[in-house]
Amino acid sequence: MNNSRLDLTTILGILLAFSAIIGGQVLEGGHVGSLLQITAFCIVFGGTIGATMIQFTPPVFFLGIKLVGWVFFTPNIVHDEVVEQVVGWGNTARRGGLLSLEPLLAEMNDPFMRKGLQMLVDGAEPEKLREMMEVEMDAYDEHYRLASKVWEAAGGYSPTIGILGAVLGLIHVMENLSDPTKLGAGIAVAFVATVYGVGAANLFYLPFANKIKAIIGREMVKRAMIVEGLVAVANGDNPRLIETRLRGFIAE
Repeated sequence: MNNSRLDLTTILGILLAFSAIIGGQVLEGGHVGSLLQITAFCIVFGGTIGATMIQFTPPVFFLGIKLVGWVFFTPNIVHDEVVEQVVGWGNTARRGGLLSLEPLLAEMNDPFMRKGLQMLVDGAEPEKLREMMEVEMDAYDEHYRLASKVWEAAGGYSPTIGILGAVLGLIHVMENLSDPTKLGAGIAVAFVATVYGVGAANLFYLPFANKIKAIIGREMVKRAMIVEGLVAVANGDNPRLIETRLRGFIAE
């Protein structure tokens, strides 16, 4: 998934969410500055990151962080192109045999597709080819879906850490009841921490997790199409039948 495109829905969604929240605050007569609390920020975001790191191993955690790039620059997965490419393999194989597909390996950028095509050229039995490629598919799915759960976990921890920040703010208030000048700051931290915790979970972490999982799902459909196409070419199926079969994977 080397090719990617800027996802405007993500940008517009974030802008709309912030505009709605900040606009609502202003319409109610509040000040934007009252939502900026460095203490609440440190408690909520630091606590959430720490709790999430505890749950995952370092490779999974950092892969999850890396995958957030997909939210803004979505991998360009076009299933119709896969159909055209596989049907092209079928036509080439029918004219010149499976060995005629070997020159295509040099221009193949997708490692999964290249591996399957290499096995096809090497004369792997159709069912053996399917078995080996599906093992790799399952490993990919498990690995990347686990990484996507980094953001899902952050979405679960963040509201709770926000409540913890609120409690800490109220403790600060109770400790300074004799000094009215310190009460406002403590109460602000208490409420803003809750806003940060709930807001971050529902505006960022959970949407990020769901979008990443949706992209993984599209990639899995693409890989399933590739495997089905490779097996069909290995069996010598008619390219028109291959195209009909592969288009069954694509939702209209």
